Amino acid sequence: MEAALEVASNLLPADRREVEEGHGVDSTEALVDAVQKPSCVYFVVPNGKTAGMAGVDHGGQIWMLCTPAIHDYPLTFAREAKRYVERQQDKLLWNVVDKRNKVHLKLLKFLGFKFLREVKHGPKQLSFIEFCRVFREPS
Repeated sequence: MEAALEVASNLLPADRREVEEGHGVDSTEALVDAVQKPSCVYFVVPNGKTAGMAGVDHGGQIWMLCTPAIHDYPLTFAREAKRYVERQQDKLLWNVVDKRNKVHLKLLKFLGFKFLREVKHGPKQLSFIEFCRVFREPS
């Protein structure tokens, strides 16, 4: 719960805008609700700051919200995020991302997600991009 409140009070502006304007949800409430789920994790960078939280909801819907601490150790954070994604059991991970959230678009590309199409989303019908990653069975 402490990590959820820390992330909520230090969200990157683009992440706060995505949650609040794009989904019409209060970011603190969203993180407090998310931390109750078993799939929720948080990332701490070497300086001890919480860099973000992530989870995979029912059906493979993946999400992540970040703080400015990701910029302190960008490679460390990206590698930890990649490990998290690679450990997931779902064969398909998916969601939508605010088209304006350039940091997340770059991270999603690094994590191996494919961008599918632009859609209007949320109460304000903002431009979001659908993304997914399909994991193949080992041969």
